[in-house]
Amino acid sequence: MSLAELQNGLYIYSMDSKATPNSYAELYRKSLESPEVFWAEAAQKLVWRKPWDKVLDHDARPVPRWFKGGKINICENALDRHVSDGRGDQIALIYDSAVTKVQQKWTYHQLRDEVARVAGGLRALGVAKGDRVILYMPMVPEALMAMLACARLGAIHSVVFGGFAPAELAARIDDAQPKVILTSAGAIEAGKIIEYKPLVDQALSLASFQPPHLIVKQRTLVQGKIQNARDLDWDAWLKNAVPAEFVEVDAWDPNYILYTSGTTGRPKGIVRDTGGHAVALHWSMEAIYGVKSGEVFWTASDVGWVVGHSYIVYAPLLKGATTILYEGKPIGTPDAGAFWRVIEEHHVNVFFTAPTAIRAIKREDPNGLFHCTKDVGTLRAVFLAGERSDSATLEWLERLLQVPVIDHWWQTETGWAITANCQGIEPFKIKHGSSTKPVPGWNVQVLDDGGHPIAAGKTGSLVCKLPLPPGSLPTLWHDEERFRKQYLEEFPGYYATADAGLIDEDGYVFVLSRTDDIINVAGHRLSTGVMEEALANLPEVAECAVVGMKDALKGEVPIGILVLKKSAEKSAELIIQEAIQHVRNVIGPVASFKIAYIVKRLPKTRSGKILRGTIKKIADREEFKMPATIDEPSIIEEIRRIITAGK
Repeated sequence: MSLAELQNGLYIYSMDSKATPNSYAELYRKSLESPEVFWAEAAQKLVWRKPWDKVLDHDARPVPRWFKGGKINICENALDRHVSDGRGDQIALIYDSAVTKVQQKWTYHQLRDEVARVAGGLRALGVAKGDRVILYMPMVPEALMAMLACARLGAIHSVVFGGFAPAELAARIDDAQPKVILTSAGAIEAGKIIEYKPLVDQALSLASFQPPHLIVKQRTLVQGKIQNARDLDWDAWLKNAVPAEFVEVDAWDPNYILYTSGTTGRPKGIVRDTGGHAVALHWSMEAIYGVKSGEVFWTASDVGWVVGHSYIVYAPLLKGATTILYEGKPIGTPDAGAFWRVIEEHHVNVFFTAPTAIRAIKREDPNGLFHCTKDVGTLRAVFLAGERSDSATLEWLERLLQVPVIDHWWQTETGWAITANCQGIEPFKIKHGSSTKPVPGWNVQVLDDGGHPIAAGKTGSLVCKLPLPPGSLPTLWHDEERFRKQYLEEFPGYYATADAGLIDEDGYVFVLSRTDDIINVAGHRLSTGVMEEALANLPEVAECAVVGMKDALKGEVPIGILVLKKSAEKSAELIIQEAIQHVRNVIGPVASFKIAYIVKRLPKTRSGKILRGTIKKIADREEFKMPATIDEPSIIEEIRRIITAGK
């Protein structure tokens, strides 16, 4: 079958077909040896306004890119397509708020109409193809609708997680330069309300760029102040909005920008293109998760993170499944049975969450008593991601639910899983500690520092050979040079994941640690370098180091080691309190920075490099050898005594 025939629609590939499915080995081989054929087949399942001219453009820079010349709209494929196919009455979205006790449902027809209305409201404010719109919103249905409305217009949305402090939001405003900011009056959590409007106002006071419009969605329990001509009330804004039709965009046009932690204070905007993103996510729903059209898929994440983008908003709706937007916590809303209640009430088939959530449930309900009161018989698999899953948590959940519990590995940059136990292709035996095998399209290898392949079972840098499959990042927002330096230069011809690990003799991938300064706090990737910058700005701090320390609940938490200036007059206790509060102010409570120690000197090599790896081993109570290059071994002993006493 030629590519021309594929592009002309003469052959339709479908994992829904009654033909005997290909084995994992065959599909994986095909995806690497004939990637154009493989992904053209997958792309045929979507509606294209214009067929692509070239499936894979190897001449594109900085990396090869997919579906050159193709025209598509991802919102049409997520909503309008299903209405046109006669499935408009199927439930598309379930909103379940455990904190407000509100549940709402939208059919595909209803959700399409509401999204078109929001798109019309944005269009009336001058938002057009290529414009940016920032969302700073909690887990409310308007957040999902606004994302899809931007995509409907060909505008580029950038969702900023509501846990980030005003300074972080201001940096993203200056970088994205949005025409509109959409926010909510506040987030509602168990026992408290977090007001968003004052945070956004403060961010705008810090930002150099000033968007002309700020739209506020009021909530029953919290109201945001409309205080000038720039501010608009959400409901009043949409009262007379004229629904907007979808706009066709180029496959290479950005769908969104998602800022993630970098090794400097400057925000790093991951760009997600439209065509490849739609193809990869649609394909992944059945291939990886085993979810078919009409089934119920629940991702317990936040729309502010990449998991929420991919598997709350886009992928389930592209597949024609029912997605759940859950506002609540795994515990405390009202108890450790919250997740099992949602699965029972909404007949969830496949569930996706972070290991931190399961650890919290296990800690509150180690014997699974809350689970015993719920009927979760519709559930056939649980997927975990966002951080490395410990074996004890996996085993506990397997015993509790009696279904496969699958750890899989991916990143904000990749947009979907690099490795997984693909339930829609060929489920494999689960090995605890491994995210199983590379997903078709991902050529995962392990290299040493010189860029040479490493034997099976040996640890090295995990990399992905170019070209990357559709849906992965093609560049950074207005920063191609940074993209090259961070991801492409260390291992020419490969994407550097900044994760270390190994591949065993059976082809199973084990992701062991980061190779940069990113730590994983309850599934949130945060830069210790950015925290160090914040601490270094305190007037009493001469030097500092931040490392991630193992934590039974959150996976890792940051700890700070501070060296004070001789001129410091405040008490050590007060300085530590101020340091903790300062990091919270700069980065937000999401950083979970609560531990700091004061020492006389930082341990360094003779060349001046801070021995962060050794500090981390001390904090984790691991065996360590005194570094041969350290300039003063007694410093290590001082830090060991202080940290041990602190615990």
